[in-house]
Amino acid sequence: MADTTFKVTIITPDGTVYDTDEATMLILKTAGGEMGIMANHVPVIASLDIDVVRVKHNEGEDNIAAVHGGVMQFDGHNALIAADRSELPERIDVERAQSAKERSEKMIEDAKESHNSDDLARAEVHLKRAINRLNAARLVKK
Repeated sequence: MADTTFKVTIITPDGTVYDTDEATMLILKTAGGEMGIMANHVPVIASLDIDVVRVKHNEGEDNIAAVHGGVMQFDGHNALIAADRSELPERIDVERAQSAKERSEKMIEDAKESHNSDDLARAEVHLKRAINRLNAARLVKK
């Protein structure tokens, strides 16, 4: 069975967020599109988008993590995700994420009205992060 499983670790500047030796598949969104990785996959390094990472196992439910950018390195047996920020769904404050989403939407409106492209770009990233956190929390509650 060890031939079909691999290690997945998600780290951030604040420490390790997730660590398992029993992953059968890792699904994540890279700058080049969605990618699925299984044990013994060709080694790869990829830049990550702000999105949900899904870790599949032989038994039990998938594990989910909201990842807010970073890189993933896979050597055939170990997947290391070095994320700018990452949260497991059970640690996400849904009310806070919803408030952040609403604030970001307002910031986008204001930036568009004032034609401020820097503020618009920042607000769009904040909105994407808030939506990602909400999606991760909802995926687990289904």
